[in-house]
Formats: sequence, structure tokens, C-alpha cells
Amino acid sequence: MSNTLRGGYTTGSCAAAAAQAATLALYGLPVPPAIELTLPDNSQVLLAVEDLHCSEGYCSAAVRKDAGDDPDVTNGSFVVVTVSRSTESTITFRAGEGVGTVTLPGLAIPPGEPAINPAPRRMIEQAVRQITGDGLIITVAIPGGRELAAKTFNPRLGIVGGLSVLGTTGRVRPFSHEAVQETIRCSFAITLACGIKDPILVPGHIGARAAERQFRIREHQLVEVGNEWGYLLKLAVTEPLERLLLLGHPGKLVKLAMGQWDTHSARSDSALPEVIRRCTDLLGAAPDGTPTVEGLFQALEPAARLSLGDALADKIVTSVVRTFAPGFPVAVVLTDNNGDWLGSSGIQSAVLAQNGN
Repeated sequence: MSNTLRGGYTTGSCAAAAAQAATLALYGLPVPPAIELTLPDNSQVLLAVEDLHCSEGYCSAAVRKDAGDDPDVTNGSFVVVTVSRSTESTITFRAGEGVGTVTLPGLAIPPGEPAINPAPRRMIEQAVRQITGDGLIITVAIPGGRELAAKTFNPRLGIVGGLSVLGTTGRVRPFSHEAVQETIRCSFAITLACGIKDPILVPGHIGARAAERQFRIREHQLVEVGNEWGYLLKLAVTEPLERLLLLGHPGKLVKLAMGQWDTHSARSDSALPEVIRRCTDLLGAAPDGTPTVEGLFQALEPAARLSLGDALADKIVTSVVRTFAPGFPVAVVLTDNNGDWLGSSGIQSAVLAQNGN
């Protein structure tokens, strides 16, 4: 049995194929059972048309999304495109059921526009321009997309009402690292576009809640990095920031002190041995029988806990500065799983910095 993961096609590819099928039908031309679509790399693929419907003034077609072996929330969903003639000479895109609308600056599509990314727009336009040069109104829908969008980054990116129509290559690569990085880049771009000069980077939801507990957070100040610390720090140091704060659990952030900028457990070493070494150097010994970083900290007295947290935060700041040479101050705050303060570096006063705690 082959271990090769099967690829699939993006929502953008499905929308382009559906748009071409609907346009053929609108102009009274025969619609084949599958549309031969040209992808951005000039390769051709066949996407089956599963539904076709025409009424007075418009036609719609549907293509089922096949994401291959990628755990895409839209896998199996229908991408439905409705095409009608326009009095204008250009193509106008509209968001149908389950496709979101952009509400924040910083993304590739301006606020107020349907969340159909530039590459899918080009693919759709290329597909329909093979048939007509007339002005068209193209409405893209993904039935059920509003509910599916709650499982994506869209709510945090300010995309309301549904999913985004995505895809730069037209193909879905299983477990795409590039897709994760692009989502994080978009989130950071929104933060910058909203005028934030002092972003706070956190690993995910737990870190975000800890930050909200410890600080007075402004809207869009938090950026969830996941495990892509190296990727986002490379982006951050090219921006004219006033300062940068990294906040999270030492089980994750101490890996940065170890020079491991992708902190995914499958691609990095455990932080526990480093925490034990630092604890032993600082305090003379580390608590016995603590198989996790969280357990080690909880086994310490409060003063020792803060001392170790501060020392580890110092090492993280040193590693970030040495590796990325930012032109702005960098600070680190370490918190436990409950969001309690464990230590910091680069924060002038932990008491003043915290939200009254």
C-alpha cells in the first residue's frame, strides 16, 4: 500500500469550473459532464459538474470540493456559482450563501468585498472569458459555509458570514504547511493594518486567554502563532514596530531558547530537559517525579517559581534577539495552563504591566 497522500483541489478551482459551466449554460452552449480547467501553473484538470440549473436571466452550476487527504473542513461541500449578465462591461463578484465578507483591512481583498481571494478571482475570470467578454455578475456560494467557518480562522480575520474562497495554485496539498503560514501571515497583516505597533504573539487560544487575563488587550493586538514562531518573527522584524511581546506556556516558548523556531511536538524536542537543567543551575535541584513542565513549576514554591520563570524568559529574549536582530524591544511573559504569571523578561514592572493583578 502506498503511503503517498492524495491531493485535491481548492475552493477556487471548484468555483472556476462551476463558473465556466454556468456561463456555458447561460449562453446556450453545451455543458460537458466535467470542465477542463487550466490551473495557474498551466496544468489541466477535469472537475465534474454535479448540478446545473437555469432560470430566467441566470444559470448556476455546482462542483463538489475534493480536498484529497487534507483535513479541510470544506471537503465534500458543494461550491455553487450563479452567473447572470451585467449592464457593466466587467465582472462583479458577489458572496452567496456560506461565503464570507471581508470587514477588516490588511487582507488581500478590501473590506466590503466578498471573501474570494485574488487567485480564485483570476481563475474564475479566465474560465468565463474563454466563453464571453460580456459583463457578468458571478455569485459564489458554499451551502453550509456559515457553520463551517466557525471551525476556521475566518472569525479572527474579520471575515463574517461564511468561508473564504481560497487557493493560489488551484491544488490542495495534504496537511499544507504553506496554508497554515498564509493564515498566520493574514492575521499579522490585519494587526498591522489596524495600526497596532506593539503586537502580542501567543501560541493559540490558551495563550490568548492568558494574555487577556494579564493585560488590557486592544482589538487585533493578539496574533496567534501556533507553532510558526520562526516564520512570524522573520516577518515581524521587517516592520517598524515599537515593541513585541511573546506570551505563552514555558513548555512551548522555552523551545525558542533552544533555537527551535517550529515548536510542533513532532518537529521539535521537549522543553522539559532544558527547564530541568535551568532549574538545577538556578536552584540547586529540580523537583523529582515531574514529567511535564507544568508539573515542575507547580512543584516549586512561589518565589522559586518566579525566579525560574524570569530566568527562562531571559534566555528566550536573548535567543530571539541573537537570531532575528529586531530593531525594537522584545519582551517575554511565561504563564501556566491557568493563565497565571510564571515569569517575564523585558517587562519593566510585572505589577504595572498586569491588569491589576
